[in-house]
Amino acid sequence: MKFATYTADGQRHYGAVAEGGMIALDADFPQWPTLFDAVRADGLAQLGAAAEGRAVTHAEAQYEMVLPDARRILCVGVNFPDRNAEYKDGSEQPKYMSLFPRFASGFTGHDRPLIRPPESPQLDYEGEVAIVIGKGGRRIAEADAYDHIAALTICNEGTIRDWVRHAKFNVTQGKNWDRSGAIGPWLVPFERAAQLDEARIITRVNGEVRQDDVLARMMHPIRREIAYISTFMTLEPGDIIVTGTPTGSGARLDPPQFLKPGDVVEVEVTGIGTLRNTVEDEAV
Repeated sequence: MKFATYTADGQRHYGAVAEGGMIALDADFPQWPTLFDAVRADGLAQLGAAAEGRAVTHAEAQYEMVLPDARRILCVGVNFPDRNAEYKDGSEQPKYMSLFPRFASGFTGHDRPLIRPPESPQLDYEGEVAIVIGKGGRRIAEADAYDHIAALTICNEGTIRDWVRHAKFNVTQGKNWDRSGAIGPWLVPFERAAQLDEARIITRVNGEVRQDDVLARMMHPIRREIAYISTFMTLEPGDIIVTGTPTGSGARLDPPQFLKPGDVVEVEVTGIGTLRNTVEDEAV
């Protein structure tokens, strides 16, 4: 079962993704006005049960960022060996992971355009797996970390490259341009370790493979990410962790190849699906 936030007939809904469209579920659960509320209440199993045998309610729908009211999105940077080597600074694998925040306003949904701002032509792609926390906790042990995941989704962690270099100690301003990235298309409930341990990320731009790697090669595996992050902050249901991108972003190609209007970016992850976005210039 897959769950999405979407717009149909001018109204936002959430529900189950079915062949031929969407099965709206928000009216069945008024105590959970949004999919984010359902996640926070550990309600995905109830949503799945409610969708069984139901007919499609919306044959035409437009995907939204899957959790548009997410409160906390934390991203892990430089988390694959080849990605670390891209920096050509001779550094060894870092002992600690790099982290930075993103905000929901910086993301759009599946089949929606990524927006390139007039201030910079350096819009770049980063295909990643994102996990959604289902059970909160502090100082979570690595061995228990998977027990705290509710669902998986896909992120194109779109970045304005020159703006991440505006300051010495942070990348926040290059990572949070409105609708520069995407999260979706849907949530897939997390039920077994193999969904992450055997997953592969492939990013294509206009059909050309640019990124291709497996999560098993991460320098800081997802179990460790959860354990490390929960050491300094209490993780809460609905928190999103964007887990890291492989080598092959446009900035690291020779010459660099940034996204431009008309491009199509697809991020495919084993067992989750494909997140697809076009690119448009911001209307100003």
